[in-house]
Amino acid sequence: MKSMDATRVGKPVWAMAACVAACFVACADPVWVDAITEPIKDITMAFPVIGVVGARPLEEGASVKQGQVVIELDKRLEELEVRRRKLACDLAKIELDRLKNLAQRNAISVSREEIDKKQAEYDIAVVELELAQETVRRRQLLSPIDGYVAEFFKDVGEKCEEQQPVVRLVDTKQCYCVANVEARLAPRIKPAGQFKIEIDTGAGVVSRRGTVSYISPVADPASGLLKIKLTFDNSDGAVRPGLAARLILSE
Repeated sequence: MKSMDATRVGKPVWAMAACVAACFVACADPVWVDAITEPIKDITMAFPVIGVVGARPLEEGASVKQGQVVIELDKRLEELEVRRRKLACDLAKIELDRLKNLAQRNAISVSREEIDKKQAEYDIAVVELELAQETVRRRQLLSPIDGYVAEFFKDVGEKCEEQQPVVRLVDTKQCYCVANVEARLAPRIKPAGQFKIEIDTGAGVVSRRGTVSYISPVADPASGLLKIKLTFDNSDGAVRPGLAARLILSE
């Protein structure tokens, strides 16, 4: 009788121990996934108008601040047009103010229609000046980010077509680790989850902690793989985006 009781007690204990051991093995069995690194921002810019490249104030590889001029088309004629429109605007304002002053002093008989006409002429001159200024702005490309000039596609003096790529800018202070994983691994990956990333820089292996920022809602029907992205800090510039990486997926 004693023996049977021992057997009954021992079985659940053994089963529980086996279950814990199995879980421990599963948790200790990470999966290594090949990945690629990318800059968090990678922007190719183009002019909305046709023209000839007039200036490139920055060199490839140079750092750039948001709002800084990166490249511009020749804009001498457009700048002259701005000056002409500014003079016309100033003259229209002077004539409007003079007519209003004369009317206030009753120096001459001035009808409301005459004042309205001068006001309209001034308003039109202001709009034409703004249009001329916008024409100049459209011949300059300003950086939308703090980052680096990765590549120029046009040199000074070359013709540039409308919407033709002329410069590529990147922000490498943060990067993506992009991987395609088997759908069976999806339960391990949660939004904002963190995993270890290893990048071979050539000078050694750099480790980073990445945070899941994107999980594709669908798997690729041909391969059955799921695309994911993790963001990681690269403010020290140790990782050059484009290098291969390994993503370590653990439970």
